[in-house]
Amino acid sequence: MKKQSIASLKQRFKEGKLSEELVTELRKDERKGVQQLVTQYDRQQLKIEKKKRKFIEMTVFERKAYNQGFQYVAGVDEVGRGPLAGPVVAAAVILPEGFQLPGLNDSKQLKEKERNDFSNIIKEEAISYSVAMIESKMIDTMNILKATEKAMKQSVQQLDKKPDHVLVDAVQIEGLPYSQESIIKGDERSVSIAAASILAKVERDRFMRELHHRYPVYGFNSNMGYGTKYHIEQLREHGIIPHHRKSFAPVRKIISSGQL
Repeated sequence: MKKQSIASLKQRFKEGKLSEELVTELRKDERKGVQQLVTQYDRQQLKIEKKKRKFIEMTVFERKAYNQGFQYVAGVDEVGRGPLAGPVVAAAVILPEGFQLPGLNDSKQLKEKERNDFSNIIKEEAISYSVAMIESKMIDTMNILKATEKAMKQSVQQLDKKPDHVLVDAVQIEGLPYSQESIIKGDERSVSIAAASILAKVERDRFMRELHHRYPVYGFNSNMGYGTKYHIEQLREHGIIPHHRKSFAPVRKIISSGQL
């Protein structure tokens, strides 16, 4: 059999078109470039297997719920508790039993493209999903903890298909007529909560980028409303906008100091 060029083999690897049968043959090829490619392939396969094992580990809470007779298991998470500007956003999602998306993880641990790609897949395959947003004015009125709980509760209530069991990241949502389980670091341990984390993060980032176009001076497209050095400097120079959280200490301090 005529040997394929290393360039063509690299292209096939890049396109994900190296079969196990071909790789078995390539292991006998003594060319240095081919052996380097085989090593890359092996490393890639190890990463894929690691993601698969991690995903299986993250289905333990869902599988337990199914075994208890629950059919629609919702995962709930939020993003945006800490920023000085912008809303707190929560999402709820019910994934179908047997859902597969190796690599799914806490949204903070994923690159932006991965989050966006995963968000599209989750929305396409979910039985139901919902996103709820509580803006800064309400956060100042009721405090961030209550606003976060309100967003999480709304996200569950807005689901088209009502759940019979809810998995929540770290907290208990009061007033829900469904059984629920609070899971510490749930966005790293439950696929449903991780999926909700991704939906909430993508939606909040989209909101902050739109806000950036209206108020570009604060750099919301990069800091997402968090209190970076640049953001604080711009606050002191240009003052606050309606989307800043006046109840948060750095903003409150600037207001009280008369720096506006």
